[in-house]
Amino acid sequence: MELLANLALGLETAITPWNLFYCFAGVFLGTFIGVIPGVGPLAAISMLFPITFYLDPTSALIMLAGIYYGTTYGGSTASILLNIPGATSAAVTCLDGYPMAQQGRAGVALFMTTIASFVGGSIGIIILSLFSPLIAEYALRFGPADYFALMVLGLVAASTITNASPSKGLSMVVLGMLIATVGIDSQSGAARYTFGSMSLLDGFGIAALAMGLFGVGEILTSVGATRDARIDSSSAKLRNMIPTREDWRRSWKPGLRGSAIGSFFGALPGTGPSIASFMAYAVERRVSSTPERFGNGAIEGVVAPESANNAADQTAFIPTLTLGIPGSATMALMLGALMVHGIQPGPTLISQQPSLFWGLVMSFWIGNLLLVVLNLPLIGLWVRLLLVPYHYLYPAILVFVCIGAYSVRANPADVLMVLGFGVLGYVMRLAALPAAPLLLGFVLGPLVETQFRRAMVLARGDFTAILERPLAGTVLALAALLLAWTLYVAGRDFRRKARDRRSSRSGLG
Repeated sequence: MELLANLALGLETAITPWNLFYCFAGVFLGTFIGVIPGVGPLAAISMLFPITFYLDPTSALIMLAGIYYGTTYGGSTASILLNIPGATSAAVTCLDGYPMAQQGRAGVALFMTTIASFVGGSIGIIILSLFSPLIAEYALRFGPADYFALMVLGLVAASTITNASPSKGLSMVVLGMLIATVGIDSQSGAARYTFGSMSLLDGFGIAALAMGLFGVGEILTSVGATRDARIDSSSAKLRNMIPTREDWRRSWKPGLRGSAIGSFFGALPGTGPSIASFMAYAVERRVSSTPERFGNGAIEGVVAPESANNAADQTAFIPTLTLGIPGSATMALMLGALMVHGIQPGPTLISQQPSLFWGLVMSFWIGNLLLVVLNLPLIGLWVRLLLVPYHYLYPAILVFVCIGAYSVRANPADVLMVLGFGVLGYVMRLAALPAAPLLLGFVLGPLVETQFRRAMVLARGDFTAILERPLAGTVLALAALLLAWTLYVAGRDFRRKARDRRSSRSGLG
């Protein structure tokens, strides 16, 4: 009964005219930007992040969440039509979506993508509603040492699991934490690393960092790496989008399996929709009686990853809202949005801000329905958007990024910060350095420092007291094991590549 009362409260909040408007604006803008190849949810949220500063916290979070899962919806369109993933999580959709388009079945692939996304998102929302209150209730027993340990595990997992080079991921986490130290120390009030600049007393803003690294950096990287789109727009017409009975028969089980896999991986720190979609695809290929069909236009290869990444999008909010620990860089931006509005995510969020939490949950249902309504009739519009030359799109995006950066504090220094972080993001891409761990380190760095200081005060400076706590000690041990395992795998791969190079040289000799 309590759950029904909470859902009713959330529905009452979500259906207010302004929240409905911002939900629609979020999913529309997310889908619009997600269709553009290479611009994923992180870049989309980064560029539109300043808009939400002028909204109340509930509306701001509803709009950002709409942009988030709207971008995931839109990312599959470019994957199917162009063989260029609009987002990282949609990369696996290229494997069978593009062959379907070449067979004249692009409309069917786009239609089933929309249905699979809705099913996956719906299952993820149900799991979010059922388990978030339970996790929050248990998390009320956590102390500073426990939070410190969980954040360390989240940083290690996010920087090692999703990146082929753990050393690069960890170094970017450390760099993000160092950047976060600039400004006034919240504990002592001393200025740190400002070098006498008044503009740096408040530190670097999360909007400037995110828009620079992921917005401007993405633009600088993509301008010279894009190619002209060649699309048969007739294949995306509504009459060519109706799946056959065989398509439905082959799709419903992969959709449910993909939703379950996505729901599980979405709630884990450091995994998220990208790993969920690849795992769902691998499982379907494994259980299929005809695995040779995969890669040649199998409908299961489209439905499973799309349902998985959308389920993961929803369940990713569980650790972010209930523990205050983002499992991905995109969730770090969500965490930053709440903190900008003076709301601290954590186990007390549900009890202290019930209308915000449950309003957000119910807005997910509304947003997913809106995406179904938007995507099916507007596929032709997205196809035409892909035909716009890139040299027209990217300058316009860059102008909006600079306007958004300036509008936050009306400070020209913020625009310079965005451009500076944009150059840093471009250089990092050239050096194959991951940007997402840097953002995670930037957001979680101050929280890790604060919780560690509190834990040390309570332990009177004795670090072993943290290790003696059951939860904190176990979580730190898991973080150490994960770090050791990833470094071992990296070293093994390095030695294997070195042997291959030596054998190839000896063969040439």
